[in-house]
Amino acid sequence: MRRRVLVWISVLSLLFTGTVLAGSVLAAPPAAAHPYCGQVWGSLAKGAPGMTAGQLTGIRAGRHTCYDRLVLDINRPLTGWSVRYVSQVTADGSGNVVPVNGGARLEVIVRVGIPTNAFRVGIGGTLVNTTGYRTFRDVAWAGSFEGVTTIGLGVRARLPFRAFVLPGPGAGSRLVVDVGHQWCATGHTDC
Repeated sequence: MRRRVLVWISVLSLLFTGTVLAGSVLAAPPAAAHPYCGQVWGSLAKGAPGMTAGQLTGIRAGRHTCYDRLVLDINRPLTGWSVRYVSQVTADGSGNVVPVNGGARLEVIVRVGIPTNAFRVGIGGTLVNTTGYRTFRDVAWAGSFEGVTTIGLGVRARLPFRAFVLPGPGAGSRLVVDVGHQWCATGHTDC
């Protein structure tokens, strides 16, 4: 009888422990505790496959409270693009390294069917003056070759970013790249 009681106590304790463990394993992970400005963007590559029949027509940047923003204007709806962190930006066609200032570099690519020749500042030339920006350090031309146009975006450090396409104006579209000023809310390290 004593042995049966010990067996049942063991079984019940295992079931209880298993239930507690299963409950903790099945519970959803807590959300980021203190993200900066509520941003939960991350720093992994973003993009969409495809080729656009249009052309890059403008590049501009802006400063916001929580992030710096780069905007690329395309004269048609943009379907092919990518944004990712790279150790170095390379020139389209030649593969030569393009000098891009900053502690980290984002390679911003738009796949457009018409070569973009409007930005003849030379490979590595500055496209936007980023003096006074909190996160951006450089916006450099990396060239346009066989439907691939590349911009090197130098940032202070590897920081969270988001990238998305907005329609307009008119029949065009805009690739927007926002890079957060920091990962965590001020005074916190758990974000």
